[in-house]
Amino acid sequence: MKRAAVVLAGAFFATTVLTQAAFAADKFGYVDLSRIFSEYSKTKEYDKVLSSKEDAYGKERDKKVNEVKQLQDKLSLLSDREKESKKKDLESRIKSLQEFDRQQQTDLRKEQNEKMKEILKDIESAVKQYAEKEDFTLVFNDRVLVYQSKGLDITDKIIDILNKGKR
Repeated sequence: MKRAAVVLAGAFFATTVLTQAAFAADKFGYVDLSRIFSEYSKTKEYDKVLSSKEDAYGKERDKKVNEVKQLQDKLSLLSDREKESKKKDLESRIKSLQEFDRQQQTDLRKEQNEKMKEILKDIESAVKQYAEKEDFTLVFNDRVLVYQSKGLDITDKIIDILNKGKR
């Protein structure tokens, strides 16, 4: 009985030591995904492109809105008979403006989603490359962690990889 207890205790001890050694070999890290996204040079470049497209859209929209307002102002000065004939033109321009708004918003949103996917792929690739090179077992997004040690944060290294183009 004593012998079985000693063997069992020895087996338990060996299992504990081996488990500890296995866990000690694992390397964990985490990244601040939102910070990587915002500090990635490709994101900043795209923000400028998107901003210029939004400005161009805004100017075009303002031009169309002014045309509609001018037509509405002219309509108020006309007689009832003349108003009826011009009303269809006004309605047509309003519909055209609404369609323009809808189409531009859809196009901008679609382009933004495509760029975000592309940027997130770059980030994922950089994290994977770094994790494989540095023998990380797991890399987490910091948003899913309740507590994390700053020593496990590899965000700056990933940002450097992305901005230097080492992918």
